[in-house]
Amino acid sequence: MSNEKVLIVDDEKLIRWSVRRQLEEWGYTALEAESGTGGLAQIRAEAPDLIVLDVRLPDLSGIEVLREIKQNYLSIPVIMITADPQLDDIKTAIKLGALDFVKKPLDFDEFQVTIANAIDRLQLRSERDSLREEVKRRSGYHEVVGRSPRMVELMNFVRKVAASEASTVLIQGESGTGKDLIAKAIHYDSTRAEKPFVAINCSAIPETLMEAELFGHERGAFTDAKAQKKGLFEIADGGTLFLDEIGEMSTYLQAKLLRVLEDQIIRRIGGVKDIGVDVRVIAASNRDLEQGVREGTFRQDLFYRLSIIPIFIAPLRHRREDVLPLADFFIERYNFRFRKSLKGITPEARDFLVRYDWPGNVRELKNAIERAMILEESDYIRPTYLPIQVTGQAPGYESTLPVTTPDSPEIAPLSASGPTMASWRPLPSGRMIPVLELPREGTSLEEVERELVGLALRQTGGNQTHAAKLLDISRDALRYKMKKFGFDSESDN
Repeated sequence: MSNEKVLIVDDEKLIRWSVRRQLEEWGYTALEAESGTGGLAQIRAEAPDLIVLDVRLPDLSGIEVLREIKQNYLSIPVIMITADPQLDDIKTAIKLGALDFVKKPLDFDEFQVTIANAIDRLQLRSERDSLREEVKRRSGYHEVVGRSPRMVELMNFVRKVAASEASTVLIQGESGTGKDLIAKAIHYDSTRAEKPFVAINCSAIPETLMEAELFGHERGAFTDAKAQKKGLFEIADGGTLFLDEIGEMSTYLQAKLLRVLEDQIIRRIGGVKDIGVDVRVIAASNRDLEQGVREGTFRQDLFYRLSIIPIFIAPLRHRREDVLPLADFFIERYNFRFRKSLKGITPEARDFLVRYDWPGNVRELKNAIERAMILEESDYIRPTYLPIQVTGQAPGYESTLPVTTPDSPEIAPLSASGPTMASWRPLPSGRMIPVLELPREGTSLEEVERELVGLALRQTGGNQTHAAKLLDISRDALRYKMKKFGFDSESDN
């Protein structure tokens, strides 16, 4: 049974009584008003979910009441009823936003369907709005985590940009710093949030296809153009087009893009008609575009057009205060995704995270936390399962392998022609690794690599999976090197 509130505004008592009885029988909560003024008072007091409104009322006309509703309570659907439908009234009501028009005397079977459809549309709108808010939440500032002064200043600036009418924005920063998240935050905090956010990676699509992707094409424009296709500029009309890695775009397309930015007009490939578009373009690059201008790979006029509003995202190594908040954020996310309940990170692991430079920036940190979350079985992430480049320690899975020492019989002497083992050095984990000493006459890097591959295989008894882990390479890469250096590739215990 439904529990939506339906307000009946009609000056005929018998109509109100009969409609109320039917509504309550169908499971709705019925409210009544006998005048336009009374109806508006009920709306303010009760906030009904649906309004059934008569066109002819003793004080205000139903059209006047409808206009007031749509000005102040836009989301409430209204069904108009009348015994004498006039074409002008119908046209005006529909133009003002009335959902439907029903003639008296009411056919209650049809009226029940009309009411049910109105409620269904209301629920769908509510679900759509909730979904839109969730998308906005997940794509906006909630995803941009940072407490450092640089990030606080950056996000304050981003909010100003989002609220502005700027048609172009340029975001620059190293790979993995979150340029796409900043672009989404700008879109979803702007007046364009209800319109599309369309993203394309300029380095992922060949130049021959890129033009058609951006501007579309007419049927028959080229061999495979079997139907008309809208380009991303048309699809993003009213919204935002995010051009990631714009530094990879050819100078030919840069010229076409500049014309679109200047005129807000596109023409499909093979077309003769100009199409107006209203699109905010956010471009991003991990390359130094000014250097590209100097080298002639990026147009100067396009750079100046894009960089009216420049945004630079500092690398993670320059804002270490953000590392731990980001790590905690990713733990919360992966707890939900992996159905785990890790409580946090051990002090030792936190020290490793803060000291590491993160050349891959936020993306590398995210991947490191995801990996640790998958492998960790305790309540806190320990250094054991952080990447070896972060801790300098052997990965946690090596603890299952036999611990070797200088006296271990499994380790055969290195070849006389290559490097020799001078001593052993302990890792922070307590494991011992050989310290190699080069011969006076020198040796090739390839020879050193061959010796290390052989050492790993001997130390693991020929187990390729474990040997690959010791060398921090994939098993396929190990097999390639074994074939290259002539090692037996048959065994893998």
